[in-house]
Amino acid sequence: MHKEEHEVAVLGAPHSTILPRSTMINIQSETSVPDHIVWSLFNTIFLNWCCLGFIAFAYSVKSRDRKMVGDVTGAQAYASTAKCLNISALIVGILMTIGFILLLVFGSVAIYHIMLQIVQEKQRY
Repeated sequence: MHKEEHEVAVLGAPHSTILPRSTMINIQSETSVPDHIVWSLFNTIFLNWCCLGFIAFAYSVKSRDRKMVGDVTGAQAYASTAKCLNISALIVGILMTIGFILLLVFGSVAIYHIMLQIVQEKQRY
């Protein structure tokens, strides 16, 4: 008796030489890859400082195209880039908007004070 046959006999496996058949079913799971296209469109329309929103929109469209073709890895790579660009566009857009509002307020106050001094100087003469 060979060593393998002895081990099979000890383990109590069936002595038939027919191999058990197995069926393998490949089920493709529908992985959801967010393409961030709505966020990119929002950044393109409203917060498009330095064109980051437009670039993010382009990467979102590329991600959606890759997803439609079935290239999940490529879609995830483009989506990740679009997400980073959207975050950058949002932060830069918020900071630039706040800076513009502050510049407008302080500029208006400065112009008001300058005009007030001019009026006061003209009243002295």
